Amino acid sequence: MTRVDTARPQLARGKSRSLLLGPAFVAAIAYVDPGNVASNISAGAQFGYLLVWVIITANLMAGLVQYLSAKLGLVTGMSLPEALRERFSRPARLGYWLQAELVAMATDLAEVVGGAIALNLLFDLPLLVGGIITGVVSMTLLAVQDKGGQYLFERVITGLLLVIAVGFLASLFVAPPSPADAAAGLLPRFSGTESVLVAAAMLGATVMPHAVYLHSGLARDRHGHPHGERRTQLLRATRVDVGLAMLLAGAVNLGMLLLAATNLQGMAGVDSIEGAHGAVAGTLGPAVALMFAIGLLASGLASTSVGAYAGAMIMQGLIRKRIPLLLRRLITLTPALLVVAAGADPSRALVVSQVVLSFGIPFALVPLVRLTTDRGLMGVHSNHRATTVVAGAVAAVIITLNVVLIYLTFAG
Repeated sequence: MTRVDTARPQLARGKSRSLLLGPAFVAAIAYVDPGNVASNISAGAQFGYLLVWVIITANLMAGLVQYLSAKLGLVTGMSLPEALRERFSRPARLGYWLQAELVAMATDLAEVVGGAIALNLLFDLPLLVGGIITGVVSMTLLAVQDKGGQYLFERVITGLLLVIAVGFLASLFVAPPSPADAAAGLLPRFSGTESVLVAAAMLGATVMPHAVYLHSGLARDRHGHPHGERRTQLLRATRVDVGLAMLLAGAVNLGMLLLAATNLQGMAGVDSIEGAHGAVAGTLGPAVALMFAIGLLASGLASTSVGAYAGAMIMQGLIRKRIPLLLRRLITLTPALLVVAAGADPSRALVVSQVVLSFGIPFALVPLVRLTTDRGLMGVHSNHRATTVVAGAVAAVIITLNVVLIYLTFAG
């Protein structure tokens, strides 16, 4: 993985502003992964439109976090892992890297399981076979990045993001939700303890650690380490990039919830992805169910590739070790395939993977907020005091909710 793709700064100087977009769309894949599918479908099926406001809130929080990560990469010329390496002792770096590797494996588990479920729904393949195919295809996608460069990889992943969007938003054209009910869901409120727990799960799983690490490196590798007015221009372009990417990811998540709220509310057996797919087929027909499964497959393939890319960037940044990207992909893929081969319940595997990811949240968010607030590091681009307060509050909320989710998982 090259530190800076020298072709990208030349493209960025072109007349078309669209050439500046891309890194945020890769990071946004983390927000439409199979774990999000499960939580959003469950929320809509249980509570209808009640938790629409949670999707909107979560998306705004994620947008701020991703922009701060990209800003760190552009201003310092370092990814978040590299910036942390400069400040850690060797034992601290190794410990930090080990927890990040655990998070990377948990990420892979969720994405591979999601891809395997999709292939099972589409072609009735055994989960293990589906997991292997998901892994092979993700290796192919990583080969695109390794040989074709970041720009081509961004375009491929963005294409998959559009497939995900079409797959999960198609149902809204077949059975449109009630505009009045959806608008009423914008009012923050709950309906009993269970709705509070579901909202906590949706918010708590919003920001994935690997996306936070990755975006800083993606922005740096795409645009280099600009200075002066060019840096200011790229930061403005980055805000647009993040805004558009999170708008698309938010629309997909909202579409999942509206799909369930409109067509699956109160139905039994929709607490798993397979059950939701079956219910969609029964209520909206096989064509919509097919689009749902294709969207899920694209989600699994794209997110597992992006997760592996993030893992390589973390290793290189923290301990300055680089192994071939495809070999690294095979290493992190193996635990996920072992879990599938052992016959673990897919829905349970998704839940456990999200709990492991929860442990990694503070390690990504707290340093990010502190580093982007450091005027000695960021100069005039350090966070405004209001931004620091908001970012700190966002980090505190996300971390608290993840702690609650960990407790509830083990207490249950």
